[in-house]
Formats: sequence, structure tokens, C-alpha cells
Amino acid sequence: MAAPTTAPAVPRYRQPDRRWAELGLLVAAFAVGAAAYIQVDLAVLGKVNDGTWGVLAITGALILSAHVAVRLVARYADPLLLPAVVTLNLLGLAMIHRLDLADELRARRAGQPIPTPDVDSQLTWTALGIVLFIAVIVVVRDHRRLQRYTYTAMLAGLVLLLLPLAPVIGAQINGATLWIRIGSLSFQPGELAKILLTIFFAGYLTVKRDSLALVRTKVLGLELPRGRDLGPLLVAWFVSLAVLVFERDLGTSLVFFGLFVTMLYIATQRRSWLVLGAILFLTGAAFAYLAFGHVRLRVDVWLDPFTDEADRGYQIAQSLYGFASGGMFGTGLGQGYPQLVPYAKSDFIFAAFGEELGLIGVAAMLVVFAIVIQRGMRTSIACRDVFGTLLAAGLSIVLALQVFVVIGGVTRLIPLTGLTTPFLSLGGSSLVANWIAVALLMRISDAARRPEPEGVAMEDAPTQAVRL
Repeated sequence: MAAPTTAPAVPRYRQPDRRWAELGLLVAAFAVGAAAYIQVDLAVLGKVNDGTWGVLAITGALILSAHVAVRLVARYADPLLLPAVVTLNLLGLAMIHRLDLADELRARRAGQPIPTPDVDSQLTWTALGIVLFIAVIVVVRDHRRLQRYTYTAMLAGLVLLLLPLAPVIGAQINGATLWIRIGSLSFQPGELAKILLTIFFAGYLTVKRDSLALVRTKVLGLELPRGRDLGPLLVAWFVSLAVLVFERDLGTSLVFFGLFVTMLYIATQRRSWLVLGAILFLTGAAFAYLAFGHVRLRVDVWLDPFTDEADRGYQIAQSLYGFASGGMFGTGLGQGYPQLVPYAKSDFIFAAFGEELGLIGVAAMLVVFAIVIQRGMRTSIACRDVFGTLLAAGLSIVLALQVFVVIGGVTRLIPLTGLTTPFLSLGGSSLVANWIAVALLMRISDAARRPEPEGVAMEDAPTQAVRL
């Protein structure tokens, strides 16, 4: 009798970690940023500034450190997120450097002291952001542990959101009370509050999503949840109005309320939450327009900035002129006049890019933003737990809303709100907070993409209880 034959073992598919692909993309991102920085020097100064090589060396070392950290502790994280963010950050440094050179030349012509370059402080904030990026992915080994701090995150987020109203340390800049100032150090705590409140929303909706999805009544075909479940939505609405009223911060108010409504929809899949959110938004917008002069001013300038172009409409008018001057291909880095737009380094940096890179250049930058947001949402879909799904979606939504609100205001699609463009604008608060958000997305994507342990089939895998 012939001996029974044994079927050959089927080799187990090994999930690639894509770290070499990430490294290649990081090299390309660094090349783009370095070329932009050098082009600015050549166009404005006619030579490469001696300090440029130091800036490029520091940024190169920081980028390599971030990649090594990801390779060591989050090897299955998304390979596109870090290169896309690095590209935006380096382009922002190049434009701030370009505007610094314009300020220096203007000071020399006027015989005034040369101002301190803002790119130095932005480089410092970039270094801090990358250090915190590394710290988050090293310390937060399991994103699900953050759910333990759901209500702690809520309390800390609300404190940070309202901290600028505190006496002594609260500071008002350009009519908005968004900053705290301790000595020479100023910081915008609302940027970190967005991350903490996103963690709270994700934890809260993970527990309450079933009750929030219940339908008790129908009004005109609209499925309405139970009355007591409307409480969180109304609280979010009142808090966003409080930020608008007391801090005069229209942008944060919009992002905060839009984040909660969108996460409610993702958690429950009930379109009624979107309808109710839209009704509350329109109600709040009408109230704000009728009650507050600064909101009416921004709406009036949005509707017709050229009626009072020399005063109230000057900023948005100069922004539109810059976009028009750039045309399709732009004037070239260092060859336009973006310094004519007020706050070109912060609120209106996208207008500076529009003038010198043109429509094609800013469209490419929007594609990079879209890649970051799309990869974040893809991480949300691929995540294996509800909390991670909602957290990744919330962090992506915050970025998407901020990009839409800022660029929509600069291009006169919507009224101005005063937010800064993520990763591009001058300002340490936004830059550091966004690097932390990307670290959390990388950590969640690593958990979502990590393969099962060798030799353990899914149906045979043991169940493990995780205390949250």
C-alpha cells in the first residue's frame, strides 16, 4: 500500500511594512523643500545664504530621526503620511524664509534695524513638533489606552479652550482672545484642545453610539433621536457659541461644532444628526451675524471687499490680487510681491504661494493635503476597533475642516475666520498640535496594518480582554 502523501505547506503571506518606500518618499520630500529654500535665496539674494545649509542639515536630521523612530516602533504605519506632512512643513519654512528676506530688504532700504528672521522660530517649533511626534509614537504603544482618559481629555480640552479668558495670562491679538502669554512665550492652547476634545468625542461616542442611533419619532420624514440624547449636540453648540462670543474666534467655533456633528454621523450613520447640526449651525450663524459687529464686518467684507479696499477690505483684496498675479504658473519663488498681503506669514500664507507658484502649484499643495486626509480616513476604515476608527476619523476631520475654512477664506469662498494653514503658516501652536495629531494617526495605522502573529489563524486566535 502506498504511503499517504502530505500536502505541501502553503507559505504564509507576509505583510510588507513599506518603510523603504517611506524613506524614498522622504528623500523626495526633502529634495522638494531644499530646492524651494535654495531657489528663494538665488532669486532674492543671487547666491545661497550661508545659513541655508544649516537649516537644511537640521531639517534633514529631524526627518531621518522621525523615520527611524517609525521604523523601530511603528513599522507597519502608513508610508505616505509622514512624507506628505514633511513636504508641507518644508514648503512652509521656505515661504517664511522668503518673506523674511523681503522684510530684511525693506528694512535696509528704510535704514531701519533688520528684524529677527521668523524662520528661526518656526524651525525651532518644527524641531519640537517632530520630537513630540517621536515621543507620542514611542509612549502610546496602544491607542486604545487613550479611551481610559475620555472624560479627563474633555476636562483638559475645555480648560485649554477657555484658558485665554483667564486674567493676567490671557492675551488678545488682532481682536481675538486666543493666546496665553507667560513672559516672552506665547501659545494658542485651543490647538491642543482640538486633539483632546477629539479623544473625548471618540471615547464618548464609542460607549453611547448605540443609544444615539435609536430612532424614537419622525417629523416630516426626519428620524429624530430620543430627547435626552440631544444633550451632547446642544452642549457642543453652546460651547462653540461661547468660544465665538467670548473669544471672538469664529474659526475654532466652526471647527469644534463641525467636528462633533460629523463624528456623530460616523458613529451612528444617522443622517438626521447632519440635518439637526445644519439647523443649529444656521441658527447660530444668524444669531452671530445679528449680535456681533465683528461677524457682520467679516461677512460684509466677504460679500464685497472692493467697496472699502483701502481699509476693511485691504487684506482680502491684496490676497485676490496676488492670486491674479500668479496666474497659472506663478511668478516663481522669490520673484513676486507676497509681502504686500498683511499677515502673509500666518493667516494668508496660501495667498503667498498662490502668487509665486500659481494655480498649478497651489493645486499640487491641495493634493498633498488631500493625501494626508485620505490616508487618515483610510486608517479609520481599516482600524479594527471602534475607538480607533472614530479617533482617526476625528483627527482627519479636524485637518480637513481647518484646511477648508482657511483656504476658503483666503480665496473668498467663505468669510475669513482667522485660522492658520496646517503645517505651512508661521506659528508654533498649530504646528506642534498637528505633528501630535499625525503621530496618533501613525500609531492607529500601525495597529490597523499590523499582520496577525505567525501561525495563529483568525478563527483560532485567543480572545483577550482589554481594560479601557
